[in-house]
Amino acid sequence: MEVQDNDAPLYGVLSRAQLSFEYLHTNSTTHEFLFGALAELLDNARDASATKINIYTVPDETVRGGYLLCFLDDGDGMDPGEAADIITFGKSTKRVADSQLIGQYGNGLKSGSMRIGSDFILFTKKGATMTCLMVSRTFHEEEKIEEVIVPLPSFDCQTKKPLAKTAQALEKYKLEMDLILKYSPFHTLEDFVRTFDQIKSGSGTLVIIYNLKLMDNGQPELDIVTDEEDILLAQPHTIDFDMEDGLMPERKSFRAYTAILYADPRMRIYVQNKKVRTKKLVNCLFKPRMYKYASSRFKTRSELEVKKAKHDASIADEKAKEAESRARALEQKHGNNPTNKEARSILRKAQSHAQEMRREAQLKKELGERKQRALKEPKTLNFIFGLNLENRSQDGMFVYNCSRLIKMYQRVGPQMEGNRVCGGVMGIVDVPYLVLEPTHNKQDFADGKEYRHLKKAMGEYMSQYWHDIDLDEPQKLWETYGYQDAKWNDPPSDELKYMKKRMMQVSTCVQCDECLKWRVLPFSSKAVGREVADYWVCGNNPDTQHNRCSSAEEKPKLIEGVLKIRAKTSEDKKQELAEEIRKKQEKLEKLERIELVKSAAQLRSAEMARSASQKDINYKETPVRTTSPTKSRVSSSYSQHSYSQHGHRSPRDSGGRRRRVASSEEEDEEEDEELAEVTAMKDALYEEAEEESTVARETVLQKRKEAKTEEHAHVPVKRKRTSPERQPVLQNLQDSEEDSSAMSPASFQSASPRQQISSTEEIDGAEVGTRIECKINSKWYGGAVVKVNKQADKWKVKFDKYKKDKYDKW
Repeated sequence: MEVQDNDAPLYGVLSRAQLSFEYLHTNSTTHEFLFGALAELLDNARDASATKINIYTVPDETVRGGYLLCFLDDGDGMDPGEAADIITFGKSTKRVADSQLIGQYGNGLKSGSMRIGSDFILFTKKGATMTCLMVSRTFHEEEKIEEVIVPLPSFDCQTKKPLAKTAQALEKYKLEMDLILKYSPFHTLEDFVRTFDQIKSGSGTLVIIYNLKLMDNGQPELDIVTDEEDILLAQPHTIDFDMEDGLMPERKSFRAYTAILYADPRMRIYVQNKKVRTKKLVNCLFKPRMYKYASSRFKTRSELEVKKAKHDASIADEKAKEAESRARALEQKHGNNPTNKEARSILRKAQSHAQEMRREAQLKKELGERKQRALKEPKTLNFIFGLNLENRSQDGMFVYNCSRLIKMYQRVGPQMEGNRVCGGVMGIVDVPYLVLEPTHNKQDFADGKEYRHLKKAMGEYMSQYWHDIDLDEPQKLWETYGYQDAKWNDPPSDELKYMKKRMMQVSTCVQCDECLKWRVLPFSSKAVGREVADYWVCGNNPDTQHNRCSSAEEKPKLIEGVLKIRAKTSEDKKQELAEEIRKKQEKLEKLERIELVKSAAQLRSAEMARSASQKDINYKETPVRTTSPTKSRVSSSYSQHSYSQHGHRSPRDSGGRRRRVASSEEEDEEEDEELAEVTAMKDALYEEAEEESTVARETVLQKRKEAKTEEHAHVPVKRKRTSPERQPVLQNLQDSEEDSSAMSPASFQSASPRQQISSTEEIDGAEVGTRIECKINSKWYGGAVVKVNKQADKWKVKFDKYKKDKYDKW
């Protein structure tokens, strides 16, 4: 990043924190939705009090993509010092707790523009100065420069001469202009200076993005050919659909997206030099109602503000103490009323400074206390619901943050159940910054848990709205307003009688191009089917009470509803019970993802079997499942104990084994805590099992040592499969290509209830000659242990009639 000149003399020898130009690309990847990146530049214009912004393209075959993408506004503009703040990533003067400005992170211009193209150049005017700033990845790549270097020349508005006067400043200006003329679309000084003339007003900003990013087919991501008056996504299908039935128009048309971008539009927007008819959605609803929702759940952002306020108060208090300490030191040195004029002046300044610092500390302390008290107060939001007569399939919630669209067509409550309850209902809510904080790309909210709580509340209030409007036969209502087809997604009829009915219920709302106030036009049959003129002022309003810009803006007439807690019916209780069972089942399924072992011997056996390519051998009653040598869990018997401690039943399939199902994400904090408790209990039981396994192993080794001293070999008799107690332990050997098996005695021991192998019932003492039977591909084969590896706790089995027994393996 560029180093300011005034820093060099004093700190020129010190190291700088550097920002690699690769960060410009990495920073841009936060924008998955391309229109969201474009909207970042509209947000900057709105925060700069712009009344008009034009997004247009200029053909230029010398740059990648074939055109320049321009954003021209008439906002406050920037002086050279403010323009220099742009290159400071994360610096923002808008970051105030109760601010209604959209930008908060000081990152939108860089991330948004770099998502669209590799380079951008900015021209801005404010007061008597004009400033240009260029950020170019192309320049850094060709020059192989790792640091971010930003040319930033400034000029006088009247003479259009550089502000640089000294020899060093003029040398810097010359180098900056050489880079701009080489790596920007303007290759002569005349063309460059003439670009400032596009800012017609006394102040404003022009951002030009060039060298656009291309798709795999070599075309730009933005399509400006299909519709000359719009900017379209070239491949809208590459992003998620808002609805199961298709892509909403705001997801493929930038004109449609900007029309609903702000809940309370106060800026005229032009796309390709043609005005966008922005919408104030609250005025576009049929049967609108407002519900006040209060909750103390939204605390994350407020707690951060309280913490910051306390920190600021603590720092201010320390500064006040230091100032008071210096003042007392001067009093002790010179007395309270020194005769020396200079000493008296120094003392009075120190005392005055100490008093000022103490007042500031007290104010910050009181501010922190107020925020602490406000933390306990519930946050209030206004939910507005209504029916969308223009297109009933475009329903759901529109969630704004400080008037900026964050989520659109967010289905909640009954709309998520797939039926037509609440079908066609559109909802609007504007969430303040202190309630929920948006993510950096302004496409979601930072606190997912609190947003899920908000979605749940919106669903409950939407259900209340549907109950309040009391639509006994919704289909008849839709048919009344032109929805004749049975298909839900089909648009309404464009017959004049139906258009007239819809217009009588939802009045036309237009924004004045002069005062930017919204006016509701009275119904007129002559206006049915006609578009409002691009340039419209209050004087064109037939309503004589609101045909002047000085007239107050009409507020929407909304019926205020109340959420009523109704007595639960038996059907409601059944649904709640089913939902509770579903959540518990999801929690159990997540627990089933934990792979289990019973003992250390099983763990070692599984590892050695895996290394010998014996992965296809399964034990019907003793599945050996592991995640890693260092992270294991207790067996299903211990898991059953863990479930019983919490009152749950462990799900099992027809074979008695645990089902292994893909886990789902936990949605509630309480479930996470309960899962942690179960996991901790399993860990404790695992440690207990390890201790028991160690004792059992020592017992096995002792028995083997005693068996060696016997005078004759132990020859067991063949068992009969007449009862479950006499069934063999080895089962489900699935791979017919494997000709023998290496089995751990410890694994046999854990195979309760089928434990009988020999007539002596001594499982761990078996030697060469022990007769066993194994189930291979649903058939039983008899065999004998021909060799024992006592160090590895394995047996080698020789089958009597298995067709490939000559390839015996461990």
